[in-house]
Amino acid sequence: MRLTVEDVLCEDLLMDAEVVTSESLIGKKKVQWISVIELPVENFVRKNEIVLTTAIGCKNDPEQFIKFVKDVIESKAAALMIALGRFIYDIPKEVMAMAEENDFVIIVLPWEIRFANIVETVMMQLTDAESQDRKRSERIQQELLNLILAERDLNDILTFIQDEMEAAVFLSDRFGNLFDKDLYNEKVQQQWKQKVVNGKIPRQQTVQSNNDPLIQKFDLIEGKQSLLQIPILQVSGEPQGYLFVMLPEDEVTETFLTTNRIHIIEHAATTIALWLSKRNAIEETKIRLRSDFVDELAKGYFQSHEEAASRAGLLGYELYHEYVCIVGFAENMERMFERRIQEAHTFDSWKKSMHRYIEEEIIYAATTLERQWLLTRNEDVFLIYLQVEHQTDHEYATDFLDMIDRRLQNLLPDIEMVWGLGKRVKQFSDYHISYQQARTALKIGYRKDKRRTWYDQTGLDRILLNLYEFDDMWEMMKNTITPLINYEAERQMDLIGTFTAFHQYRGNVSQTARSLHLHRQSLLYRLRKIESLTGLSLNNSDHLFLLELCLKTWRIGNEDINASYSPK
Repeated sequence: MRLTVEDVLCEDLLMDAEVVTSESLIGKKKVQWISVIELPVENFVRKNEIVLTTAIGCKNDPEQFIKFVKDVIESKAAALMIALGRFIYDIPKEVMAMAEENDFVIIVLPWEIRFANIVETVMMQLTDAESQDRKRSERIQQELLNLILAERDLNDILTFIQDEMEAAVFLSDRFGNLFDKDLYNEKVQQQWKQKVVNGKIPRQQTVQSNNDPLIQKFDLIEGKQSLLQIPILQVSGEPQGYLFVMLPEDEVTETFLTTNRIHIIEHAATTIALWLSKRNAIEETKIRLRSDFVDELAKGYFQSHEEAASRAGLLGYELYHEYVCIVGFAENMERMFERRIQEAHTFDSWKKSMHRYIEEEIIYAATTLERQWLLTRNEDVFLIYLQVEHQTDHEYATDFLDMIDRRLQNLLPDIEMVWGLGKRVKQFSDYHISYQQARTALKIGYRKDKRRTWYDQTGLDRILLNLYEFDDMWEMMKNTITPLINYEAERQMDLIGTFTAFHQYRGNVSQTARSLHLHRQSLLYRLRKIESLTGLSLNNSDHLFLLELCLKTWRIGNEDINASYSPK
């Protein structure tokens, strides 16, 4: 219960008191203290305090009285009660105007009312209000505890908190990802995701000026409707999540955070911490078991279909369908991170949050298309087994990836997902084979700057990759390509690009020169230099084939992409 000036004035003792300024605000002025003050005010008046005075030091000195009232106003007192009839007989117009201008309440009292009686009455009201607040706090604490003991779900807990707070609440993990999305519509979820992507949620904790240790942990995220962020702490003191309270429009933190609401938040934070501890233990175990299973299935660790199917059934997976393996990753995470406001995140924590959203979109696409799925992630690489039926592998995987990419573009406009796809799993041994195929397709597609690559479309590239592993091919590339690379670095002359254009135009010097914007003699000089460096004649078809083969093999195999992509 919040005691106001209006509640104080309802007492019989003060029935003859008269409010002379800002009467319309007496129901909003919160009262936490009461005291008797004469000159000087200095720092003796606290915020939300009713000040009783006779203005004894201001007798026959209007300027002194004005200064006295001004000091009380600046102390943010709840109201000033002045006893008339001995030292002050009426309130000067200047004081009335100043009080009205500052929305400050002045009350005049008959001289006969004893200050001691007023103080006693108000203190009894404050004690009673505090008792009611304590009882309500105990009730809320007990009801929240009952919800935990009854093993009620998070939806019930958050709904109870919302009702008691009279404000919308949100619960996220430490990266800002919402729990229990059923509470919120699609629009709210997308808006929330965008705030997380942009680094606005969660906010890095800032030090509050308030002395209350709980309020010091709050952080205000300002906006059209501001959010109050409260950390849900682990035993170690680190946040395992955040509770967000959306302030009603045009409401400020100081007026919204009543004693009762602070108690609700305190008990809610404790209750949610208990719920999250239990939930996290279960979910982390489930996620780890599912992830390990998919990883072992892909790497061929199971001895038989029956062994794998039995374990899959315990985890809620089904292996009685045909699947296609898809692997993929977002290659430009660091660039995306640098372009956004990241007040509260390191790159690693932000990336984990983004990976969580990508996983959600993968699951959403599979669920929407009504297909079974198996999913895990190794470092930055997502591994998916997607159920396929009567559609071709390409047709169904295209629909699936189109949906993921389209939704991710709305959330992360700069994202660049790279996908590799294996062939259909028709028998148990194909799980491992399809995974290897998808990895190979991803490697080849990444090196050729392709967003999606199907294994069955990579025949030539796979041959070149295999050639790249042979010692004889290495020796041949060393003798042909290395001299060109060294000369290019030394003279800043693109010999490899020159040969590629020359070969593309089937040895036509004029067309090649035009395409490269070179003079004919300059092109001929470059071609002679290629022949002298490689020891090969560009007029010999076998030499042309050998040089082209070395270049293609070198291009498919020389780029080290492990810094961005490292499948396991």
